[in-house]
Amino acid sequence: MAHSSPTEVAVNGNAGGCPIDHAALARAQGCPVSAPAAEFDPFGDGYQQDPPEYVRWARDKEPVFYSPKLGYWVVTRYDDIKAVFRDNHTFSPSIALEKITPTGPEANAVLASYGYAMNRTLVNEDEPAHMPRRRALMDPFTPEALKHHEPMVRRLTREYVDRFIDDGRADLVDQMLWEVPLTVALHFLGVPEEDMDRLRAYSIAHTVNTWGRPKPEEQVAVAHAVGNFWQLAGSILDKMRQDPDAPGWMQYGIRKQQELPDVVTDSYLHSMMMAGIVAAHETTANASANAIKLLLQHPDAWRELCEDPGLLPNAVEECLRHNGSVAAWRRLATRDTEIAGVAIPAGARLLIVSSSANHDERHFTDADFFDIRRENASDQLTFGYGAHQCMGKNLARMEMQIFLEELTRRLPHLRLAEQQFTYVPNTSFRGPEHLWVEWDPADNPERRDSALLSQRQPVRIGEPSTHAISRKLRVASVTRAADGIARIRLESPDGKPLPRWTPGSHIDIECGDTGLSRQYSLCGDPAAPGTLEIAVLREAQGRGGSAWIHEHVRPGGILRARGPRNHFRMDESAASLVFIAGGIGITPISAMARRARELGMDYQLHYSGRTRGCMALLDELAQLHGERLHLHISDEGGRNDFAALLGRPTPGAQVYACGPERMLAALQQACAGWPEDSLRVEHFHSTLATLDPSREHAFEAELKDSGIVVQVPAGQTLLAALRGANIDVQSDCEEGLCGSCEVRVLGGAVDHRDVVLTRNERAAGNRMMACCSRAQGGRIVLEL
Repeated sequence: MAHSSPTEVAVNGNAGGCPIDHAALARAQGCPVSAPAAEFDPFGDGYQQDPPEYVRWARDKEPVFYSPKLGYWVVTRYDDIKAVFRDNHTFSPSIALEKITPTGPEANAVLASYGYAMNRTLVNEDEPAHMPRRRALMDPFTPEALKHHEPMVRRLTREYVDRFIDDGRADLVDQMLWEVPLTVALHFLGVPEEDMDRLRAYSIAHTVNTWGRPKPEEQVAVAHAVGNFWQLAGSILDKMRQDPDAPGWMQYGIRKQQELPDVVTDSYLHSMMMAGIVAAHETTANASANAIKLLLQHPDAWRELCEDPGLLPNAVEECLRHNGSVAAWRRLATRDTEIAGVAIPAGARLLIVSSSANHDERHFTDADFFDIRRENASDQLTFGYGAHQCMGKNLARMEMQIFLEELTRRLPHLRLAEQQFTYVPNTSFRGPEHLWVEWDPADNPERRDSALLSQRQPVRIGEPSTHAISRKLRVASVTRAADGIARIRLESPDGKPLPRWTPGSHIDIECGDTGLSRQYSLCGDPAAPGTLEIAVLREAQGRGGSAWIHEHVRPGGILRARGPRNHFRMDESAASLVFIAGGIGITPISAMARRARELGMDYQLHYSGRTRGCMALLDELAQLHGERLHLHISDEGGRNDFAALLGRPTPGAQVYACGPERMLAALQQACAGWPEDSLRVEHFHSTLATLDPSREHAFEAELKDSGIVVQVPAGQTLLAALRGANIDVQSDCEEGLCGSCEVRVLGGAVDHRDVVLTRNERAAGNRMMACCSRAQGGRIVLEL
């Protein structure tokens, strides 16, 4: 065993550490710890520069391993880490602030001389104490409460950029990204602006003391800084008590102490004061530096943000995923358990590498690819998950959006300077110590456009809506597909490949500045590279989207679109397929039939319309499907007899249908005798999400992973109530059509109002759409 002697490794084999008697095994057969696990060193440059890459071998081959050097079990995959976050009884957060490198007696004596007594905070507290305190202190972090901080963040950001805008070179960390988040943190906490340089030094010392590996000769100096930090936090808190009605989170805590003295105690407030100063600014400063560095390393993404600030919310989320400021968290196993089949003994210390989870291909497609339009970027675990998820996540999101908006608007020509990036060695928090950038001040756009400084992009406080991930598409052609139907072919403006799609997929088209967004099924060839096709019927009684498209979309124009996404997937393993389309419902069905033909499947295609002239794609369908195509044209005496067609179930067959609601209702009746979910339909629109408070009832949603209960009034959707409670849930159509707001249900009956789930999925009762569906009774339990 080359990495260390059997005796050295055996020292770590105590209770809670590695359960293997390495000395005996080494003598008998060689140490069972793999060579990469034995060499794992989170304080080395490899981990500091790129934690996900450093543990790629583990994600691929050994997702849970014991590190003899660290004395911790290391967890690297997304699902395993989320499961650890979810179960804070088995995996206690109590060691989250424990010094990962024990300090010597001299440093400990120094800390004692300052009366240092950092104890429990929201980060490292077990139940049952944690959730009552979290609930008591959470309100200032909700999106609604954070809104009034936005003008202050904008003003500070503008002032700091003004200081270097004409210099042509700056260290963004030293000149903006540390001081602005620190000032925002102090304002949020209600702390008077003290000596920032001193607080910065104290904050770094706290990070090194808790998560780093200071050398013996450094430990005493670090201890003095931490002790001074502790005393400063206490003196600031004493001043705050003299004016408890002043604005700020700490003053809010002081007022809550008067209301709940057993929940919000003196020692708790002191610990939260010190931890809050670090948590509220250091992680945001690092995350912002990481994001700007990452974007400037991907010039195409930077350019897109400069051109379209609407992409900022999701770009922030993707930066947090790809290169966040929190590399890992720590947990303590409270009982013998297993993670991914690996036995973990009671007392084991865990390093859960959340940055590795954020690069797990099992959850994030093409995970190493930086994609500011990634639809599930907000699944990132940088903020943690569940009951201990970072309460300040939305303050950080706000600051990062504003920093990026200011820089992309005022310095679109920004570039990275030549430099070596260095990081403060520690297991958990990372960001470059310096970030040098350059630009030519003569090219600053505000020198030519004075109105530039008056522009601002609305900040999304909370998780990004999928509305924030649209892409520009050029209209390659607009042709007549039938009476009143325009066939529109779209392509990438820069010639780059467009996302691949499968039959049944749709895209969401934004109708200019109208605020309208409408979903249209894709009808072209899924195998055709670089193009997307839709066919749009102009509906006189529609909601305005189709009229806008017919009036404004012209070849050469630019549209904004989201997707493709697919909630109407075709089962390619079915024994046979029956496709049924009515009117413009032929669009998704045509792509499905094309795919069935390519696969050589047994299928038939039935297409109904009022007149031949109003039926789209007829020539193409006839050429592709020949005798398999059956037309049912009303003014030619043809009607589709669903009872005759579907009266007798066909074993192994699936029926796919899209068309008017009346047609779909008739199909539901005709297929009543078929096996569950043999009929799958795509709806044009839904009114089921409309709330009538006089007919609804209030209910409560227990969020199992977060440990809180959310009240949902009769006049509010579950989605709105969750967002009001600071819970991240994606959404898009908010009509029950698209499926993006799906949440998992653990208990309680669901009043389903979407048109996404199948009958079987509804009957299973373990999924619901938060935008429209509700609880049948007074309570529902969700996996959130």
